[in-house]
Amino acid sequence: MTAVLNPIITIQVRELVEFVHRTGDLGGDGLFMGPKRALAGTLGHQWLQKSRPPGYQKEIRLSHDSAGEGLILRVQGRLDGLWVEVGGVRLEEIKTVGHGWEGAPDPLHWAQAKCYAYIYAQANSLDRISVQLTYLHLETRKTTEFCEAYDYAALAGFFMETVAVYQRWLAEQLAWRKLRDQSIQAMRFPFAEYRPGQRKLAVAVYRALSRGEQMFLEAPTGIGKTISVIFPAVKALGEGKLERIYYLTATTPGRVVAEKAAADLRAAGLRLRTLTLTARAKLCVRDGRPCDLRTCPLALGYYDRRPRALRAALAREELTRPVIEAVGQEFQVCPFELSLDLSEWVDAVICDYNYVFDPKVYLRRHFGEIGGNYAFLVDEAHNLVDRAREMFSAELAPGEIREVAALIRKSVGKSARALSRLSKALSQMMVFEMAIDEGGGGKVEPDLFLLEKPAGDEALRRRKMPVDPREFRALRDYPAELTPLLEAALEAMAEWLARNEPADFREAMLELFFRLNAFVRTAELYDERYVTLLQPGKSARIKLFCLDPSQLLKQALERGRSAVFFSATLAPMDYYRRLLGSGAADVVLQLGSPFPPENLAVLVESRIRIQFKDRAGSLAALVRALGDFIAARAGNYLVYLPSYQYLTAVAGEFKARHPGLDLLAQRPGMGEAERERFLSAFAVEQGRTLVGFAVLGGIFGEGIDLAGERLIGAVVVGVGLPQLDAERELIATYF
Repeated sequence: MTAVLNPIITIQVRELVEFVHRTGDLGGDGLFMGPKRALAGTLGHQWLQKSRPPGYQKEIRLSHDSAGEGLILRVQGRLDGLWVEVGGVRLEEIKTVGHGWEGAPDPLHWAQAKCYAYIYAQANSLDRISVQLTYLHLETRKTTEFCEAYDYAALAGFFMETVAVYQRWLAEQLAWRKLRDQSIQAMRFPFAEYRPGQRKLAVAVYRALSRGEQMFLEAPTGIGKTISVIFPAVKALGEGKLERIYYLTATTPGRVVAEKAAADLRAAGLRLRTLTLTARAKLCVRDGRPCDLRTCPLALGYYDRRPRALRAALAREELTRPVIEAVGQEFQVCPFELSLDLSEWVDAVICDYNYVFDPKVYLRRHFGEIGGNYAFLVDEAHNLVDRAREMFSAELAPGEIREVAALIRKSVGKSARALSRLSKALSQMMVFEMAIDEGGGGKVEPDLFLLEKPAGDEALRRRKMPVDPREFRALRDYPAELTPLLEAALEAMAEWLARNEPADFREAMLELFFRLNAFVRTAELYDERYVTLLQPGKSARIKLFCLDPSQLLKQALERGRSAVFFSATLAPMDYYRRLLGSGAADVVLQLGSPFPPENLAVLVESRIRIQFKDRAGSLAALVRALGDFIAARAGNYLVYLPSYQYLTAVAGEFKARHPGLDLLAQRPGMGEAERERFLSAFAVEQGRTLVGFAVLGGIFGEGIDLAGERLIGAVVVGVGLPQLDAERELIATYF
């Protein structure tokens, strides 16, 4: 959508028709489409066009401007084909299908063809034109054709009515934008005064966003980074310098902090639509049952109920998870799909990193080939490096492939055989002899690691490290022999899945299909920044591991105009700038703490040995030290430990020694509701002691906002470093 002062809004014919005329179920006729479906459709179009007689015109670009409702709607598209015959003009719209077409044509397809027909007839002063809708069966190349002649007046009436519906909708959105921008112009910083360094931070962010730059910001916890980043971004939005803001975070607490900042701005007079995107699995109300669009009542008839649900939701400005769930329940629509549809009409989206960076799930409806005028505000940006490595990596387990093959053997034999061949090849790759030096007596040196390279390669590197080399093998090159096996398995599975037949094993088969497809797509990205990791044993796996995500992140950032990476711990700055796709002209700002150093007491207890082998013997001493520290003053404390096993032992012993204190303990796999209950216990300054036990580097390790007296002390047991493993050693070797 262009600026309000120049309301020429462009839309493709297909998008217009789907917005105004689409009805029915989510997924429509083709619930499953294989990864090669789009290419097959293009080739099918081209084949049919070439088969048409001489004089047939193809791929004709069309455009039409319609004024009304205080804006100009520019409708564009590309006509598949056209005959200029003795009896008149015949227009063709081609649709490729994976099965023979039976029954009446799809009303949406007819609507699209009629819009093309009107635009062409109007541009060429035709009183009458024929419209042909052709369905091409991709496998058999058989066609099913529907043809009908229309008077210009009938086409004009249909087109104008379609355009009028969309123009009215757009007029409402433009009116909202005018109201929003007026509120932004009048908006002031929501607090009485800036904290030291906070104004400098906000000004620097505004300049970076206005100029389309990337910015790396390191500022201490407590300075107010979130509001200092969102406030100038909203200012730039109101001035037309940005089209939409994306606040990206790795944790639920991070999203909560962003929601609070938006609420503070609204309290200061801002009118802004913000949407928090929540994962499909968390929004699903089907009690853990698989997401099946063919049977879910919230998917059946979704598009019939969507218009009213969209209007009801957009009447609210704060579209959080509870709001989306409530609207979904009221109008009986899928809340996740509704949130995606709403995301196209809001001013700011609060979401996980995945929705912008992950090649498997990023918001394709937002980010076209050339990107948009968007700002990416990346919270706790130090987390993005490891998260990006996982986004751009992929792995397969031979065991999972064997299980699915056995599950489908009787019903889908072709797919089962293809999967068995793939599983066998993967298992054979796991049988290897480590090409390493052997010490006295022919024993394998337990701390020697070899990153394999072609013979004679000068880059062959050997490092002493505490990882057993018998546990994994690392290859520089992608094992290309897997490609034909993977493609054969995908093709066979896609053939069956495209039938959309119900089966008990369908969900397992579909999940494996997407995993195989992600592996193939990742292999296409494979270059010198990747390594192939083979891990034998009971949990055998092969992983295409992205050691250096910088280039792929840089490409993803091109989906927007500007980005601000901010955190309390972007040190060393050069490391994060390199790994996050930095350019030479990027802005860097590092701020010191504004708080008096005497307000912080750091106590170090170095006499208690907490190495793994010493933990049982030192448990009593550690618990006594914790008790002495916490007894000094009543209030809320958090104790961080390096593992769940250690946490359980320490918390159990502490509870036995201090039965009168309130205790909370993080546990593995906590759901979102449990996490919220854990944190909400700290939200009240109770006047008595509460001790929470959490894991270092876990969900409560950062990004939580416990201001004032809601947290008066924290204990960190250990050095807080990740365990040594094969992947971290590969990263160390690479760099």
